[in-house]
Amino acid sequence: MKVKLIKKYSLLLSCCLWSTICFTQRNSINTYNVVTLNMTYGIHLPGGDLSKRFGNNFSLGGGLDFITEKKNFIFGLKGNNLFGNTVKEDVLISLRDSDGFILGSVGAGQATYAEVLLRERGLYAGGHIGKLFTLSNKNKRAGIRLTFGAGLLQHKVRIQDETNTADQLKGEFIKGYDQLSNGLAFEQFIGYQQLNRKTGINFFAGVELTEAFTKNRRSINFATQSKDDTSRFDVLLGFRVGWLFSFYVGERAEDIRY
Repeated sequence: MKVKLIKKYSLLLSCCLWSTICFTQRNSINTYNVVTLNMTYGIHLPGGDLSKRFGNNFSLGGGLDFITEKKNFIFGLKGNNLFGNTVKEDVLISLRDSDGFILGSVGAGQATYAEVLLRERGLYAGGHIGKLFTLSNKNKRAGIRLTFGAGLLQHKVRIQDETNTADQLKGEFIKGYDQLSNGLAFEQFIGYQQLNRKTGINFFAGVELTEAFTKNRRSINFATQSKDDTSRFDVLLGFRVGWLFSFYVGERAEDIRY
């Protein structure tokens, strides 16, 4: 799944880069309102309750920003897919025997050991507002990007039965183990952003912090044989970089050079 996601976003990012280079505009001093299509990649360290369940994770995502002409105010939407390979909580402990194996079945009463892998999967979706603080009059669209956002953070343990022999993890049963959790999240970003109409090099990079108030959304946790109503405080701190494909709103035809 991770390989497919990387291929998909790599293709989209390549298309955006090629299109931006092919349609560069003539001035480096930007005017007009701007709409940007953003393709991003991030790496994060977990904190709070999230650090007890998962290790470092990565994310691929996209978004849409509207940047005003006069004050460089930013209004945007974004969505990220989260993924990682480190799961610290053994959500299948109740299924393991004394040696730590999970019993599977190959039919006709024959038993075998199932090969089950645990992975992190999740998403963040939300909106944000902010401002681009110009550092030089040579390019009014290059400077410090500061945004604040709110949305939904969701995460779960992806349970992969490689041998497809664990009947306990098929169908609806898997929901009793995956610890699906989500809730209201707040996000802050500070970094550098550049839009350059002359070179077509448009990007941002910086530090991202997410705090979320989440709960387990499954009706039962099989490990405890009860519903988990514990309130969680999940944190993600990391670095995000993005490539921006820009559209200048209201630009006259004579101002564009192909």
